[in-house]
Amino acid sequence: MDSSARSGATASSNPRAWIVAGVAVAGVIVLAEVARRRRRWLRGNSSPPPYSGAFCDRLELAPPPQPPPPAARQQLPDLTFAVSDNFEIEGYVAGFGNPDWKRTHKAASHTAAAVKALLKQGATCVGRTVMDELGFGVTGENLHCGTPINPASPSVVPGGSCSGSAVAVSAQLVEFALGTDTTGDLRIPAAFCGVLCFRPSHGVVSTLGTLPNSHSLDTIGWLARDPHILSRVGDALLPAAACGLRGKRQLVFADDCFELLKIPNQKTVDVIENAVRTLPYGFQPPKHINIGQYICSNVPSLKEFCEPSTKLQEGKSALKALCTVMLLLQRYEFKANHEDWVNTVKPKLGLEVSTRVLQAVNFTDDNIKSLYIVRTEWRAALKNLLKDTGILVLPTMAGHPLKRNSKQRLSSEFEDKMYAFVSIAALSGCCQATVPLGNHNDHPISISFVAAHGSDKFLLRAILDMYSAVQEQIVLASKLALPPVIDRDVDTSELLKEKGNNSFKRKQWSKAIESYSGAIKLNDTNATYYCNRAAAYLELGRFKQAEADCDQALLLDKKISGML
Repeated sequence: MDSSARSGATASSNPRAWIVAGVAVAGVIVLAEVARRRRRWLRGNSSPPPYSGAFCDRLELAPPPQPPPPAARQQLPDLTFAVSDNFEIEGYVAGFGNPDWKRTHKAASHTAAAVKALLKQGATCVGRTVMDELGFGVTGENLHCGTPINPASPSVVPGGSCSGSAVAVSAQLVEFALGTDTTGDLRIPAAFCGVLCFRPSHGVVSTLGTLPNSHSLDTIGWLARDPHILSRVGDALLPAAACGLRGKRQLVFADDCFELLKIPNQKTVDVIENAVRTLPYGFQPPKHINIGQYICSNVPSLKEFCEPSTKLQEGKSALKALCTVMLLLQRYEFKANHEDWVNTVKPKLGLEVSTRVLQAVNFTDDNIKSLYIVRTEWRAALKNLLKDTGILVLPTMAGHPLKRNSKQRLSSEFEDKMYAFVSIAALSGCCQATVPLGNHNDHPISISFVAAHGSDKFLLRAILDMYSAVQEQIVLASKLALPPVIDRDVDTSELLKEKGNNSFKRKQWSKAIESYSGAIKLNDTNATYYCNRAAAYLELGRFKQAEADCDQALLLDKKISGML
């Protein structure tokens, strides 16, 4: 709580409060020392420790020998790879990120089809990797296995659910890794760990032998550090029907999505546009579009999921509705797949995953058909926008990852943007490639490219053609002096807090609560806002609300305990 909102506090007259404050100060000192030693350890250990906590099972599946001529040579000789813990391997139990799942299931009698295809092409599988339990979660933290260390930024989470696969690639433990992507499970950790990722069109790579989360959204994707390896894995896994199309490609920038990103355009949009301009052939001049408005105009069945909005807000409302449909579809299908197991076994789950699983098994929406109608309409609308040679360009993520072992949770604003970005490809079933673009404020930047369903090899080829030019532009952009990005939501929330403080000084408690609540709606990760509102609640004798706000403030920032 800041000083202007504590003018009515009476803790100084309470001896017990002084004892609590003394303990709190001691706790803060201990926490500060722990943090100092951790920062020192991180500085002295810039390279991640062996395996980086990426693997949950170490094993080796060797490929068959290279066939003699005239048979075609293997496409992936001498390459190593890992797979997420939801891939079945003959003789092993797939853990699905949860020991209760592993305990209640038998060893697989067959190896996943995608793994067998890669072995046949000469690659060697060296293990299974940590993932968020049951394919839920976006941070990469696992209650049972721990959190793999993000090689790109060891102080932050690696992202999930396929955290271990992204870490294994980023830490150079393997040349590439497989995972499943349902609602961003590969794209999110790829962005956080600074590696390439490819999410193929839904249904073009067999999911036989993988544990399902949501069969209408699940895809098998892969991560790599090298675009050539990313493309070669595509050649091994994608069917011949997913061949590259001919004709000049055209990039279509989703301007409204980039407006939601708190990174200068000089490090994102400009990098890609400048890179394409340097290429001698193969690309038309880029286009720019408000993708939210396009969705609003071309997916009529989505209207029932949209919140009331003004004409200017229609685009944002449509993007939010799109991710709502995606999450509802995921819940419905997860429930169909796993409700009996969840209710019978009652597995021990991490808090974030437990919340998502409960939302799924308690799902009661009767209007299921409308979810699939939206999915069909959106795929057709995106195909109509991109045709055969268009590539939609948008941010991969909405901002920076959380700190490791932080009690802080993702803000609702961050989740809304994140799911809006990932739902564009996930709900349409279109293919998406994720490409790292260097760093901003010591965190990896990532951008994504989406092509129409079935245009997988076309998109992989485009990434391969652009990649070197993009890397050159990243270096040039890093040398530019860029203006700071203004976080309008944070600015507005601070103004609302000050408005609340002024009302508090005038003893207008209800008005103060209204202002603090507005600040929390815009930024629900700031502990001070909850402290200030708690003080106003106390003045009105609303003790339960005050206690709830104090609890939330403590969850967000333990150091605040010295103020309560």
